[in-house]
Amino acid sequence: MSIFNGNSFLDRQTAAANARKAQAEKFLARPKYDPNDPAIIEREAKRRAIVEARELRAAQRQVQKEAAEAERLAKLAAEEIARQEALKAEAIAREIAHAEKVAREEALEAERKLERDARYAARKARKNQRKSEIQRYR
Repeated sequence: MSIFNGNSFLDRQTAAANARKAQAEKFLARPKYDPNDPAIIEREAKRRAIVEARELRAAQRQVQKEAAEAERLAKLAAEEIARQEALKAEAIAREIAHAEKVAREEALEAERKLERDARYAARKARKNQRKSEIQRYR
């Protein structure tokens, strides 16, 4: 605490003023900006190299991002084509299955018709045979 050190307000005020003065002298003692100074040229060259490297990395990231996007789009297009082909194959398979079912039903119906026609023909033949037997005895 400043009370125990015996510092008065005036002592603290002069110490603060001296500190400000020392900071100002330190700042003013620095050399002015000289674009031809080798240290400044070297520092600016390093900064330029860092900026160029950063821009190069950003360009590479952009190229990688575009390549990844193109690959993703190509993959999506391939998946869409595969899905369309699968849908077409499924539709063709359904049509074939439907055609086979219709063909089976038509064949079954034709078989039933043949059996029915055979029964009718047999019935008619029996009827005609009875008629002919009856006419023989008349």
